[in-house]
Amino acid sequence: MTEGCNCRAFVDMYSYDIQTSQICERRVWRCQGMSVAHPVSIRLPSGSGRAQNSDSSERGVMSTTEPVNEPGKVFTVEADASTAYWHNSPANAFPPPDMMGAYMRNRPVPGQAVEGRKAWIIGSGIAGLAAAFYMIRDGGMAGADITILDALQVEGGSLDGAGNPEEGYIIRGGREMNWNYDNLWDLFQDIQALELPEGYSVLDEYRLVNDNDPNYSKARLMHKQGQVRDFSTFGLSKSQQWELIRLLLKRKEDLDDVTIEQYFSPGFLETNFWYFWRSMFAFENWQSLLEMKLYMHRFLDAIDGLADMSALVFPKYNQFDSLVRPLVNHLTQRGVKVQFGTRAYDLDMSVDGEAHTVTGIRARVSGVDTVIPVGPKDVVFALTGSMTEGTAYGDMDHAPVLERSRHDPGDESDWALWKNLATKSPVFGKPEKFYGDTDRSMWESVTLTCKPSPLVERLKELSVNDPYSGKTVTGGIITFTDSNWVLSVTCNRQPHFPDQPKDVLVLWAYALLMDKDGNHVQKPMPACTGHEILAELCYHLGIADQIDAVVANTKVRLALMPYITAMFMPRAAGDRPHVVPRGCTNLGLMGQFVETSNDIIFTMDSSIRTARIAVYTLLGLRKQVPDISPTQYDIRSILKAARALNNNEPFPGERLLHRVLGKTYYAHILPPLPDHEGSTRETVEDELGRLLGKGGQALGAIGGWLEQIRESFSSRRS
Repeated sequence: MTEGCNCRAFVDMYSYDIQTSQICERRVWRCQGMSVAHPVSIRLPSGSGRAQNSDSSERGVMSTTEPVNEPGKVFTVEADASTAYWHNSPANAFPPPDMMGAYMRNRPVPGQAVEGRKAWIIGSGIAGLAAAFYMIRDGGMAGADITILDALQVEGGSLDGAGNPEEGYIIRGGREMNWNYDNLWDLFQDIQALELPEGYSVLDEYRLVNDNDPNYSKARLMHKQGQVRDFSTFGLSKSQQWELIRLLLKRKEDLDDVTIEQYFSPGFLETNFWYFWRSMFAFENWQSLLEMKLYMHRFLDAIDGLADMSALVFPKYNQFDSLVRPLVNHLTQRGVKVQFGTRAYDLDMSVDGEAHTVTGIRARVSGVDTVIPVGPKDVVFALTGSMTEGTAYGDMDHAPVLERSRHDPGDESDWALWKNLATKSPVFGKPEKFYGDTDRSMWESVTLTCKPSPLVERLKELSVNDPYSGKTVTGGIITFTDSNWVLSVTCNRQPHFPDQPKDVLVLWAYALLMDKDGNHVQKPMPACTGHEILAELCYHLGIADQIDAVVANTKVRLALMPYITAMFMPRAAGDRPHVVPRGCTNLGLMGQFVETSNDIIFTMDSSIRTARIAVYTLLGLRKQVPDISPTQYDIRSILKAARALNNNEPFPGERLLHRVLGKTYYAHILPPLPDHEGSTRETVEDELGRLLGKGGQALGAIGGWLEQIRESFSSRRS
């Protein structure tokens, strides 16, 4: 055993014995002294009926991980590409920590099924549903042994979509997807699509829709009551470009509790770039600079598609019908049970040193306090916090009324479980850092159910295709840069609901600033009825004089969400718990308020990532969850991002690269130069002069040296 460990539990695991070419079962200790389980092989007693492992078991040393049977290594489920330099060597039997692709589709050989083991999942949002999926697909558990508990009466959590054309549809949010949401696609490539023949997945449907209908916007930014604002560039000065570059270079640990507005200059926060960024990802100026940095790395490959939104892909319908329904079908067909009306608010635990083992789930079931017993072999997966908890609803004639206080959500909220966990140990983080100021984490969304009206006619003018065509409409949100609320509106492909009549369109709008009076309606947005918000929208679209005709053909439903960007609040190390907190033997935490190596928050992909890490760790599966896509390190991503940040003009040094590489195999990785210029020696020397200063003879010498290099690349061997 390792010195200082509090090891308490046996776990059955399988491993591959290189010497015998056999899969062998072994019994290992699960150590409670680390944030992830690290098995320690022991010799099983003779006559146990289990195959003996190779000589590492004989010696009683730590189980091997990379590669198998090498002593002294610890298997880590959550890969982290940023910890060290990776290279090929005998010590690296595993691929690079951020490798993606078919090789990562392996399924681990599960350990022997633990007889009587049950899994309890608290929350039926995408994280909870993903946990059930991975326990079945990769963990070999029976669906009948998995129970999902949810306080609501419908699955999906924040991924909602409901209503009808008579009363109006409602969606609290929407899904803007990216090609390299690798956890999302790993899951949904195995989920049957509801409207395609058997054998075709949700991923297949996604590709079918998006490959044949490119997404882009022709009116990304608007101002001055209906005028399209030039959004062709980021509008960044050289000094503002350097602000972003320096942020990319900063270490994560140097950004604890630093806000965006503390770092960036006031001028930066008025640029096109910031309007693109804050409206697309819902960042407020006072929120976490660390999270913005992580977003920069996560989407570096997509940054040149940020302005026109051509980097995005969208589902066929709303988030519930496109993603939740097929996943729930998949799980229920395999026996997974969902118990509604059950609000889990605390976990009973036995504590032995640093080891924490869940023994019961305290819940209110249909209003009655209950303790759900958790057996010694069972595993528990819980959601910490909730973005959409305490949502207040309104309609055409009523403004939403919040029931949550500004600084504490109360004991009847979905934050209660995390609050109570945090009182048991510091390893469970500090939930008050996130729920503690709703004035800084709140915004409101608006769903509009529209029949033909002047609003629809205006929408047609701003869309890339006819809104009724079934193709891309606005291509994403249109943001009004002079809106006091920072109001945005979008129309996705229609129909947005499967039962939506052909003459109905569903639009979605939201705003970021909740404490400012509107430009047209002299009230803050949360104080407004649907009628008043619709009037404000028509004002910014330049059709305020036609509001009566719009109101007569539009239904509005409102959702005011006090915690919708709580996960973006400034934070420091230790404020969020790890997926499997140190010492937890049978508890995994999931969702938007847990710590991962390098991933961002507020995406389905990150929620699914946390579920995978929790499942693989608690079930002892020898399978890694790769780090985020390595595209941030791809020189092509870096080059095109540099061009985009420089307002689509060649960045400093780019002409030099063209001059040197222009006739080589690698010429295609360089962004094309503007049509009016080439990479002549004169243009290169001019760029050198700007970079190094006018140096006369020295400048000419450098230019000549570059020419020699270029010629040596392009010359043929005689």
